[in-house]
Amino acid sequence: MTPDPNASVPITQDVLTIPRKLPDGARVNIVGLTREELRQALIEAGTPEKQAKMRVGQVWQWVYHWGVRDFAQMTNLAKDYRALLAERFEIALPEIVTRQISADGTRKYLLRINGGHEVETVYIPEESRGTLCISSQVGCTLTCSFCHTGTQKLVRNLTAGEIVGQVLLARDDLGEWPKPGAPKDETRLVSNVVLMGMGEPLYNFDNVRNAMKVVMDGEGISLSRRRITLSTSGIVPEIARTAQEIGCLLAVSFHATTDEVRDRLVPINRKWNIQELLAALREYPRLSNSERITFEYVMLDGVNDSDEDARRLVRLIRGIPAKINLIPFNEWPGTPYRRSSWERIEAFADIIHKAGYASPIRTPRGEDIMAACGQLKSATERGRKSKAQIAAEAGA
Repeated sequence: MTPDPNASVPITQDVLTIPRKLPDGARVNIVGLTREELRQALIEAGTPEKQAKMRVGQVWQWVYHWGVRDFAQMTNLAKDYRALLAERFEIALPEIVTRQISADGTRKYLLRINGGHEVETVYIPEESRGTLCISSQVGCTLTCSFCHTGTQKLVRNLTAGEIVGQVLLARDDLGEWPKPGAPKDETRLVSNVVLMGMGEPLYNFDNVRNAMKVVMDGEGISLSRRRITLSTSGIVPEIARTAQEIGCLLAVSFHATTDEVRDRLVPINRKWNIQELLAALREYPRLSNSERITFEYVMLDGVNDSDEDARRLVRLIRGIPAKINLIPFNEWPGTPYRRSSWERIEAFADIIHKAGYASPIRTPRGEDIMAACGQLKSATERGRKSKAQIAAEAGA
């Protein structure tokens, strides 16, 4: 059932995630377990408690530093212990259904997870870094009217293992794992992770937090919290929690400067309006020790792209350390919106820049494979709504 965005209690627990209790005899997936969860699981499998911390460290490095998928290859563990691990545990990742490579080098993966559901993950190579855009839910509950993903109803939350699994799969595909005995190479193909794929991360808080703890752990994937950006549409009660329990960079899908327009574009605004959202954002840099908030602003022709919108945006965010990412709208089949003209986008950016804020215009990537911002949607769900249905829901 799709949660009501006006409900009094946000969905932050595992109520929409597949049950953690496994059938008798089923193996436990190590991927996505926090260090403490892995420790408890190893003890329950027969590891002496005094050895558990050491065993966690050994297994952790094999899985997250070396990218090993077979317990038999964990050669610093005794042979009988490796057999025990293979009997009781598995190292399982989502299945790659399709991999598409754009003309600009962007890679889009359609992944199948437990239950036969599908999500999409996108890798964006750039000259100085490589960004992996990962999903946190199958579908989305927020129904933002300009977003293709928002036209697919929420199916369920991803588990921590399914979130971490997207990072591992991308590193597998890119051949990024270090080779034993080879010279150390500090080059990172996946240097940044952004939670900007399918779903609202803060409606799956516990699994997202645990997954990011794994990704940030210094003995494994070892991405700094400043290399991770979580994008939210504005789930106000969870913003302070994100600062305190994850501490990553924050991006906000803002997209409008009045409640009237934002109610239509980002319906969660009816629950927590612009002023409530901005009040929470003003506290975030202090609570998380982050440098600034990123405001994401999709440019929609005749909807939110006027000079007055730009001036109002500057007034609204005054006092918040911020940059504004201007996103040329990425069109998708059936959308009721059009991309603002390049001249209009540049004029909008110029007003923001003159007010003292960075206002980069995001270069659309992967449009030819429907991998650009706002275009992600599992293939099995794509195209099920008519243009008239989408336009009616958008209030267009």
